[in-house]
Amino acid sequence: MNSANVKDDTSKAERDRYVSLAFCWADLLFEVDRSFNILFAAGATDAFFGRVAGSLVGSSFRDLVAPADIPLVGQALKQILKTGRVQEEVVRVVGPNSGMLWVSMSAYCLNGIDGNLYIGLRKCGPAAKAAALTVPRGDDSGLFDSASFAELAADRLKKIQAAGESAEVTLVSIPEMKELQDRLDPKSSDALNRSVGDFLKANSVGGDSAAKVADGQFSIMHAAGTNIGDMLRQIEGLTQRADPSGLGVRVESATVTMDAAESVSEEDLAKGLLYTLNKFRDADGSGVTIKDLACNMSVLVGEAVTEVNSFKQVVALAEFYVAVQPIIHIGSGDIHHYEALCRFDAKPGESPFKTITFAEETGLIHEFDFAMAKKVVEWLAKFPRNNQKYRVAVNVSGYSIGKPSYVDALMKLLKENDWTQGKLMFEITESSRMSDLESANNFIQTLRERGYHVCLDDFGAGAASFQYLSVLDVDVVKLDGSAVKNAQKAAKGRAFLSALTELCRRMGIETIAEMVDTPETLEFCRDCGCNYVQGFLFGRPSRQLRDFSPLPQAHLFKKLTTLKY
Repeated sequence: MNSANVKDDTSKAERDRYVSLAFCWADLLFEVDRSFNILFAAGATDAFFGRVAGSLVGSSFRDLVAPADIPLVGQALKQILKTGRVQEEVVRVVGPNSGMLWVSMSAYCLNGIDGNLYIGLRKCGPAAKAAALTVPRGDDSGLFDSASFAELAADRLKKIQAAGESAEVTLVSIPEMKELQDRLDPKSSDALNRSVGDFLKANSVGGDSAAKVADGQFSIMHAAGTNIGDMLRQIEGLTQRADPSGLGVRVESATVTMDAAESVSEEDLAKGLLYTLNKFRDADGSGVTIKDLACNMSVLVGEAVTEVNSFKQVVALAEFYVAVQPIIHIGSGDIHHYEALCRFDAKPGESPFKTITFAEETGLIHEFDFAMAKKVVEWLAKFPRNNQKYRVAVNVSGYSIGKPSYVDALMKLLKENDWTQGKLMFEITESSRMSDLESANNFIQTLRERGYHVCLDDFGAGAASFQYLSVLDVDVVKLDGSAVKNAQKAAKGRAFLSALTELCRRMGIETIAEMVDTPETLEFCRDCGCNYVQGFLFGRPSRQLRDFSPLPQAHLFKKLTTLKY
């Protein structure tokens, strides 16, 4: 090759690098080959890595990446070979003294020139970092919930595997976490939760692929080959430093094999992950150990699909029945209406909580909500249509409201049974799943315009309740049972609950206090201005209305009448 050709090639390379730097708007630039070996480095390498640019040439770009993010970066870079570019991918690199730096990575491949990749890095701003770390609702550990984690992990695992990279999911259990937290004051307990959460995120793919499954139970998606033993020892160190006795508690783990997950669809992979996390959550007291959960993902996916199909059959064949519980006027003791609760034929006497939670987490709740609405209409049809004595509220998940298929089917059902006006009410549950409050309010107003009252459930359980109340126009709010119990215990609890009921009264909204299980709670709710009460004090849910006639504990209201009049 003559000198002119060499000069032209050198000029072309320099031009390409200059264009790359301008394109990526980077603080520093790398040129790497298809094996990610660094061929060229320029820019603020000393500030980022504590090394001059020339010393990086010949090393692997992977060595600069935080170990937990190697699968994510590998997947992104290999994707360039298909798409030609990657823009603004927020990842972590290993900075000076092994500290972690958040950077924004852009890269592209010049097809037809040399096939090398050009990578630009720039320091990540607070807004980009915050966007990368999606914090789930209301959890003091800062981690995702199980359902959100399953969706995130399934998406990332499929992309990482498609790029020839690998990652794993490990379940982490701290069996004595509750006992340790009981020894701590609330501030120290919260600090421990955050420390464990921060540690898991720091060691996870993307810096956010971790979940809190339950108290003392976590999951993390990490790079294959991660030293799990070392990770567990570091978590034990966190508990030791937090423990007033200095002893700390043991930490256990089980890793789920992902090798066979490549042949599984992303949807089924998410179901398998969620199924695994739910088994993990429910393992305590069931005889299942964390080691029992360490099996191949294909097995877990198969079990999850079987469970999903089984639930769909229950819905399709309506293999459940309606049990009711009365909502009672706090002054007169009269039954205002009943709440309709489901009970499954195959699980007599068992709480349906786990089954309903499973339906919510797997996206099947809208199918069940509609099946339940049909059941309740059938239940009401047993009574004379001119009898206004029997009114019933049916639950609707906030998730279902966002499903057009559910909304359309429900409106058709109500149109065909317009005699249910004034007899049927709707109670919005799982309101945290309502992502579009404006659309949710449109749904609620459509019901109200058709003559159906709407109740907002779980009010007072979180700060978001006030946001919902400011946007959603409803007839009734149900004060969350835990909020009622906590108000009884707290010094300012009476003032807090009274303020809630007064706020609702001024807005023309009635209130129902749930979990009223003792005469003391009933009296407390009277003092706080609640309109109605519901709870085991007046009977457990039953499919027989005669169980509430006469009303259990009716003398508590007669006594009030005698005193007042």
